[in-house]
Amino acid sequence: MEPKRQYNSEFKPKRMASWWNDVDVVLWPDITVKNKIKKRAKAFHDAGIDAVMNYGLHMRFDYADYFQNVHGYLKDVCDELHKYGIKFVEHYSCNLIERPRGLDEFYKLHRSHRHHILLHKDFKAAEFAQYEGHRFWDICEVDFRDGSRGYTPNYQAELFCHNNPGFLDMHKKYLERLIAEVPIDAIEVDDMCEYGGLTVCGCEYCRERFRRDYGYEIPSLDDKDFWGDTSGHPYTWGNYKSPAFRSYLKMRTDSINDHIKMVKETVGNIPLFTCCSATGPMVLNALSLDLESAADTLDLVMLENCGLISNAVNWVSKDAEAMQQRDIAKKMGNAPAIALSYTTFEDSAYFGWALARFWGATNWSSTMAGRLDDVPDDLPKEEDLVTPIYRWEEANSPIDPLKCENVLNVRLVNSRYNRMNGWKNEKGEEVWTLVNGWAQSFVRNNVDYRFVRYRELADAEALLTEDTPIVMESNACVSDAQFEAIKTYLSHGGKLIMTLPFGLYDENGYEREKALSEELLSVKYDGLYIVNGSADLPRLIEEGLIVPTVKVLKGDKRRVFRAKVESDGRLILHIMNTALTGVPHKWISTFGTKVLDKIESQITDHVYEIEITGKDLPAFREGKVKSYEFGGARDVEITKTENGYIVKFDISGSGIYAVIE
Repeated sequence: MEPKRQYNSEFKPKRMASWWNDVDVVLWPDITVKNKIKKRAKAFHDAGIDAVMNYGLHMRFDYADYFQNVHGYLKDVCDELHKYGIKFVEHYSCNLIERPRGLDEFYKLHRSHRHHILLHKDFKAAEFAQYEGHRFWDICEVDFRDGSRGYTPNYQAELFCHNNPGFLDMHKKYLERLIAEVPIDAIEVDDMCEYGGLTVCGCEYCRERFRRDYGYEIPSLDDKDFWGDTSGHPYTWGNYKSPAFRSYLKMRTDSINDHIKMVKETVGNIPLFTCCSATGPMVLNALSLDLESAADTLDLVMLENCGLISNAVNWVSKDAEAMQQRDIAKKMGNAPAIALSYTTFEDSAYFGWALARFWGATNWSSTMAGRLDDVPDDLPKEEDLVTPIYRWEEANSPIDPLKCENVLNVRLVNSRYNRMNGWKNEKGEEVWTLVNGWAQSFVRNNVDYRFVRYRELADAEALLTEDTPIVMESNACVSDAQFEAIKTYLSHGGKLIMTLPFGLYDENGYEREKALSEELLSVKYDGLYIVNGSADLPRLIEEGLIVPTVKVLKGDKRRVFRAKVESDGRLILHIMNTALTGVPHKWISTFGTKVLDKIESQITDHVYEIEITGKDLPAFREGKVKSYEFGGARDVEITKTENGYIVKFDISGSGIYAVIE
């Protein structure tokens, strides 16, 4: 059962942008630095931005020698922004320090991660770096391969250990100093995970915790029963058939969650979140990145919807991740879900904003000049990119995502037990891949869905509060509590559309004597339907088992629709294009790939007739279709039907996004 929570913080941003820093921060209180703060704060106000995310100064303990300057600077930023009612979110990496190993790694770091504002220690000085009496070399993770300090080649960084009491003491004391000296409104403590993958951590504290909490010893890497095949990438290591290895993954997640709890206890009522670019795929096990378990302590969530290059326009595959994080935020007491989209030019800034609206999330727009292979002098800044978009939204279509509920047609199960226990089918496909296949089919067929995750699946009362059918794909790892809830749901007339297998293992990964599906199928529940996967969705729609809210009667079906009802009782229909082409820039690139410059629509038919059906649907308040792309609002022809509306409209001039209100 999900714990009952309510998000009560005043921090509920709608239009965010990054506040980029540069190395001049350490020159504070230089007058040029202070004047720059004032000028930029006004520009953010003029842009309609209501909250900023601190960016740069990232590997925070690399700045330990300059915390007086950094905090003085950040206080001035907060004070200046607060004059305009703009919230400030602190953001830093707590457990990484940049320590490139050799000149090749040094130059790679300074090519790829300039956005961190690099001020790492000299090769020789690094040995003596410390804060609050804790020498950094003494609190690092330990590499299983050779006993060296843990390292991630992704960021050319060494890693502090989440179980090391010296690191935890240092981080706590830093947090206490930070919140005493800087009046922040929220905080994102980044990289609450293991970027070293399964190469770490073999320190004495991790070994003792595994022994104490789970009764196992961490073996050497030549133990194949535990580690499996270690010839590949460390993110692929591990033998999931080993109870000890599965327990080891849990211990790592426990350690990070305890670290997050320490942070929350320290910051008190200041809203806390952490970065999470994914919650579904199995690779997260190696990273110990588990937002679902951390959410019990966090206050809100943030999806890093990465995308600087042209393929970012292929957004449908990202919808499941956004919807899962939105469900996590809902269960946190209707907390904000923030969607971060990276951008270089206006089209991609607008595209990211449009996706956030379609998903029901707060938009955070951010450039990433420090990741570009070369930076032109005239590159647009965040405030330049979002000013026309945010001002148009304020004037023409202000929608509060926290006050909107999707008009749902179906529920989709995704249980973390399958991921945590490493289950794959005979084709080597993990459950998240198959679940995402359903989600993409739902989007393309205008079937609106939400996720049912592992706790809710064990709560029969929760399952029975809605009459929408539940889709369950290859749910191999099922707890006894979940099984009982599913049987209760079916026995009370619930509809379950299921793809086998089901219940081969319990929630801890132990194989059952016989699959739970045998018992389920033997009862012959009226509401149980066995299907072959997401390819069966058209048939399910045709048979009326799943009924989309929107049916396109005329017009290009590659535009998709998502209906929402706002708390004041009005119907809103978001329209998003799935047939987009990203046009790369002629020469600006990131990691050798050209960045996204323009976005073009493949759709040429812009005249639509759609049928909207649903139970107790409210009315559109204005009867207008709007788009930032054509600037104004156009009349919509609406005819009331017995179960909804027939709507006719023309969105010529809108290639990416529009909305009917």
